[in-house]
Amino acid sequence: MTTTRAPSKIIPRAFPGISPGEVAELINNSQLKNFPPDTVLCRENEVEDTFYLILEGEVEVTKVINNSEKRLLKSLGAGDFFGEMALIHNAPRAATVRTVTPLIALEINKESFDRVLHNSPSISLAMVHEISRRLRENDEMAIDDLRLRASELAEAYQKMAEMEAARRDFLTNVSHQLRTPLMAAGGYLQMLQKGALPAEKIPEAIETVTRNVQQITSLVNDILFVQEMELILEKFEPVSLVDLARHVVARYDEKAQARKLKLRVKPDLFLPAVMGDAQSLERALVSLVDNAVKFSPDGGEVEIRLRRKGEQVAVSVKDQGIGIPPETLPRIFDRFYHLDKSGDQLFEGLGIGLAITKQVLSQHFGRLEVESAPGKGSTFTMWLNVGKEDGKPRESGTTI
Repeated sequence: MTTTRAPSKIIPRAFPGISPGEVAELINNSQLKNFPPDTVLCRENEVEDTFYLILEGEVEVTKVINNSEKRLLKSLGAGDFFGEMALIHNAPRAATVRTVTPLIALEINKESFDRVLHNSPSISLAMVHEISRRLRENDEMAIDDLRLRASELAEAYQKMAEMEAARRDFLTNVSHQLRTPLMAAGGYLQMLQKGALPAEKIPEAIETVTRNVQQITSLVNDILFVQEMELILEKFEPVSLVDLARHVVARYDEKAQARKLKLRVKPDLFLPAVMGDAQSLERALVSLVDNAVKFSPDGGEVEIRLRRKGEQVAVSVKDQGIGIPPETLPRIFDRFYHLDKSGDQLFEGLGIGLAITKQVLSQHFGRLEVESAPGKGSTFTMWLNVGKEDGKPRESGTTI
């Protein structure tokens, strides 16, 4: 035989105690086969009738878990055998066996295999011992897998419980955020309707009603946008992020002045346009600026920096606010997460702004980054792809 490992030397390793005559019988009832790497010898769930004893080379035994996860069970080498279970039980293969290296093996079909077992007590006993050992290993593997699944289920349940609690808090917050301006506007409208306000108070009352109605409209629009933002956007068009940033700053100018906040836009020269939906991108930036203003101290500064890096444009919103603890960072993009208090400070809003920004950037094949530390402020950066003439965005290799 051409193999450097003769079957007469390998077979006793697989079946301890086998006699020379039984070795010869096993060899006589088998075929010496060579297999190249990446050859499937046994396929999971297939009914096959071949038993293999490895003389040289290596194979991997894998199994599909939960219809999706391919798991490596073990590696086998010279002196190992496989394929016996299907022959004994006439059942489908329990795993897939694939060659890793060039393989030399003795191949035995079912008829020859049954004859060898019938005539060779030592092989039969060795087979029983091996099957028992493998069944024990399979039981241990099944127990480990059950433990893993139990842990995953417990983790999933914990996340569901947290999401349910956040959802309830969100609905409570929505009710509060809507009820307060509704009651204020409704009270003034009743007084106006009854003529209970003096003439000099009427302009102030109308201003209060208008402001509260605008707040209600803004809240409702945010809620509707969250529900609808997964719909397909219109065809993208060139968008100047510099113009968009200046427009957003103008919207917040009055609120910033009231708190003596400085809003600055710092763009690079000759910044290219990006392809996108201007309204959605503005909503994304509004959410970042709104948070920056909300969490900044009076007299602080919010900077909107625009720059190009390669084939992308970055829009960074930097504040000098309260910052975000590291343990909170993974949750800030959840739709229902809301920070309503920090120390003695209370913060209004629904907490869906960052979820809106994240979804908008996902639709534009962009990404959102955040750098923050408690007491040192936060910097949120939107990365968007430079526009193309065909109106389609370039896909980014990194998603949110």
